[in-house]
Amino acid sequence: MSLRHLTAGESHGAALVGIIEGIPSGLALDAATLHAQARRRKLGFGRGNRQTIETDEVRIVAGVRRGVTIGSPIALLIENHDHARWAEIMRVDAPPDGAPSAREVHVPRPGHADRVGGIKYARDDLRDVLERASARETAMRVALGTVARTLLDQLGVSLASRVVRIGNAVDTTAWRDVPVETIDASPVRALDPDAAAAMVREIEAARDAGDALGGVFEVLAFNVPVGLGSYAQWDRRLEAEVGRAFLSLNAIKGVELGLGFGAAARLGSQAHDPYEPGEGTRTRYRSNNAGGIEGGMTTGQPIVVRVGMKPIATLMKPLDSVDLRTGEAVKAHIERADTCAVPAAAVIGESLLALVLAEAVLDKFGGDSLDELLERVRAWNATVRDR
Repeated sequence: MSLRHLTAGESHGAALVGIIEGIPSGLALDAATLHAQARRRKLGFGRGNRQTIETDEVRIVAGVRRGVTIGSPIALLIENHDHARWAEIMRVDAPPDGAPSAREVHVPRPGHADRVGGIKYARDDLRDVLERASARETAMRVALGTVARTLLDQLGVSLASRVVRIGNAVDTTAWRDVPVETIDASPVRALDPDAAAAMVREIEAARDAGDALGGVFEVLAFNVPVGLGSYAQWDRRLEAEVGRAFLSLNAIKGVELGLGFGAAARLGSQAHDPYEPGEGTRTRYRSNNAGGIEGGMTTGQPIVVRVGMKPIATLMKPLDSVDLRTGEAVKAHIERADTCAVPAAAVIGESLLALVLAEAVLDKFGGDSLDELLERVRAWNATVRDR
C-alpha cells in the first residue's frame, strides 16, 4: 500500500490525532495550509455552536522539517478546546473513588451508531460509542486530506465542491468553474443565489421544528492523469475506492459518478461518451457522462462525484427510543448537533477524494521524493498525448 492514513480521538476528548504515511519527501507543507482547509469545513448555514468553540488549528508534530516533508510518516494534532469542560467526563485514567461518569448515555438515537455500537463493543454507557462515531473525527480527515491535496496540487490536479440540494430546494445550475471563494461565500455553498436562499429557508424551517435536513453535494477533480486505477482486479477499480471513501463519511447513504443512477433511464446511445479527433491528442471525449472514470480507470475528464447525505441523527424534538437500562419507552437522547451539515460535508468530500487520488497517483507512479514523482508523471503525460 503506497499511502495510508489513520485517525484517533473522541469528540470531547483531549485531541484528534492523525497519521499519513507514504507522502514523498520534498513537499512543502505548513500548518497555515492545513488550517485554511480546516476553516472551510466550519462553513455553512445550519451548523451548531461547536463551530464557534473549536478553532481546529492543526499542529504538525512529525514528518516535516523546516517546512518540507522528509519521507517519514506525518503526524498531525488538533486540540479540542471544548475538552476543558469535559475533562472529568472524558478522563483517561480511572477515577479514584470508582464513581460513575456524569452524562452517561443509555438511550440510543435512531439513525446513529449508538445502539449497535453499544452491542458490538459491550458498552453500557453509549457515550463510549457516540464520542468516536461523531463527525468531529472529520476535522482530522480534512487535515490529512489537505496533505494529499497539497501533493496533488504539485501535479496540477485541483478539487472543488458545491451543494446541489438541501431538503426540497434544488440548485439546477450546471457546474461552472468559479473561484472557490465565490462558492464558499454562499451560506450553503450553492452556485445559484435563488436556490441558496431557498435552501436557507428549508434549514430555518427544520431548525424551528426541532428537526434536521440532509441533501446532495458534488465533488469534482480536474486535470487528473489518465489511467489511474485498473480493470485487472475488482479491488483496483478506482470508482470502488471513491465509493468506499465517501460512504465512510458520517450520514452518507448514496454515491454516484457522472450520470450515476440517471444512466439507468437512458439508451446506450445517450449514456456513453463518444470519441472524436482532438487537437494535440489522437482522441478526446465529446461528453463526460462517465464522470471521469471508465472501466475502473481515470479518463482524463473531470471526476464528478455526487453524494447523498441523510439528515443528522440528533433531533431537538427527538424520535421514540428505549432506555436500555429499564426497557422503558422514552424519547431519544439529545446531543448537541447541527441542523444541516451538507455544505460542510461537501468540503470534507474534497479531502476524501484527494486521499483516494493521491493514493492512486502513488500506486501508479511511485517515487520516494517529489522530484522523482513529478518526473514520472511528466513522462507519462507526454506519452498519453499520442494516444
